[in-house]
Amino acid sequence: MSFDVRKQGDVTVIDVEGQLIVGNRQELKQKVLEELEGGARKFLIDFSSTGYIDSSGLGVLVSLSKKIREQGGELRLANLNEDLRTLFELTKLDTLFHIASSRDEALSSF
Repeated sequence: MSFDVRKQGDVTVIDVEGQLIVGNRQELKQKVLEELEGGARKFLIDFSSTGYIDSSGLGVLVSLSKKIREQGGELRLANLNEDLRTLFELTKLDTLFHIASSRDEALSSF
């Protein structure tokens, strides 16, 4: 499991590889908050290589979404697999996040 952070134009793109779980959620939070403190305001988290997100992972996404919005920024999620998309729907988190089916769709939505 790892997080790859890079810039694509003015968007900070974070690729999540593996699972987003209690054991690594703080690492993701730290990376996003560092970018936010550095002035980044547009964030895209790409889950194309992610098969599982536990409740603590969902919690950190909610927390990051709130912090980014408080700073005048925006967060997009992309490439959730079928199971993860269902998870977001069942928890009603699909109403909180802008979820795109592809990275390009997410990038063009800013």
